[in-house]
Amino acid sequence: MSAHPSPRILNVAGTRLAPVENDSIDRILAAVREHLGAEIAFVSRYVDGGMKELTNVVSDLELPMGPGFVDRREDSYCWHIAEGRLPELIQDAADFPFTKTMAITEFLPVGCHLNTPLRLSDGTLYGSFCCLSRKADRSLTERDLGVLRAFAALAVEQIETSVEGDARRLTLETAIGGVLASEAITIFHQPIVELVSEEARGVECLARFADSALRGPDAWFNEAAEIGRGPELELLAMRLALATGATLPPGQYLSLNASPEAILSGQLEELLEGSDRMRLVLEVTEHQKVSNFDALRQALSRLSAHARIAIDDVGAGYAGLRHLVDLGPDLLKLDMSLTRDVHLDAARRALAGALVRFAADMGSKVIAEGIECAEEKAVLADLGVDYGQGYFFGRPAPAQAFD
Repeated sequence: MSAHPSPRILNVAGTRLAPVENDSIDRILAAVREHLGAEIAFVSRYVDGGMKELTNVVSDLELPMGPGFVDRREDSYCWHIAEGRLPELIQDAADFPFTKTMAITEFLPVGCHLNTPLRLSDGTLYGSFCCLSRKADRSLTERDLGVLRAFAALAVEQIETSVEGDARRLTLETAIGGVLASEAITIFHQPIVELVSEEARGVECLARFADSALRGPDAWFNEAAEIGRGPELELLAMRLALATGATLPPGQYLSLNASPEAILSGQLEELLEGSDRMRLVLEVTEHQKVSNFDALRQALSRLSAHARIAIDDVGAGYAGLRHLVDLGPDLLKLDMSLTRDVHLDAARRALAGALVRFAADMGSKVIAEGIECAEEKAVLADLGVDYGQGYFFGRPAPAQAFD
């Protein structure tokens, strides 16, 4: 019978969490191996089916197993140490009758062995942290075991961060995968109005998700980008938005949002193929710096055959002068931080007016976002802003019910 109660084990294989790929773990193992003069140092984890997997191995030896090697946990010293059948400090494996029954003792062979279970902050048993050599070493003491435990504590910090990250990724994969599979996005329209005539000229298509009452759509797109599925989610939203175009009156256009990442994916050209350029606007949204500006410019040049190009959030974020000059957009969208209370703020009026003149010199039109009152609308119209959108003209509404 075990000297200790059976430990609670982190059940990782069933959730398909990846091994910890962390250079810090390898550096920790290398440091403790050198300090103790051991030949092999490794970290392992317990997985479903009663198995143990090596996640990190540091050694100068040619070993028959490395990271990713899986065997039965009962065949390892690690598991029996965690269960209390073997001590954490073994100067010579020959001192214990139990180790003589284990194949690994002669296979490796095992001489001295120091091992401590790796437990997460909630007490869950993750795996083990181990140093060993093929020859016995009677000089090893409890002090050496204390050193091993100290290094193991550093490794646990790295592992716990990775486990939490993997769990988050799994949660996001499940949620976003479900949205993609069921196409669970509702498209809303918000009117874009000519300021002088107050006639509707188009609509911006806005994606809404099932939890829109609790958080905005940016959270979904940011989380999709976090797990590498950002363009996939954006393209779904754009495809669903394009399908709403049939509801628009003649002469009005759809405006779709697209991040540089989605634009650079190369999939957008096929989606927009055959579109009427005057009935479609592509808004370039930027919440991160563009890593390859030249590639973005080239991609937008190709897309301009299918849609007019707008730069979103001008006056905020990363939409700097280079974007406005080099991309040569058809439309500039003033961020609501510029339009809000523009009738009360001389600085906002001065900057908005400068951007209007700048756009006119480039041959571009200007749309002001976030207009909420007649005073804002009047001042922006006087400054020469061409179009506006905001609650003053209409709140976003489901495309099917939009009027």
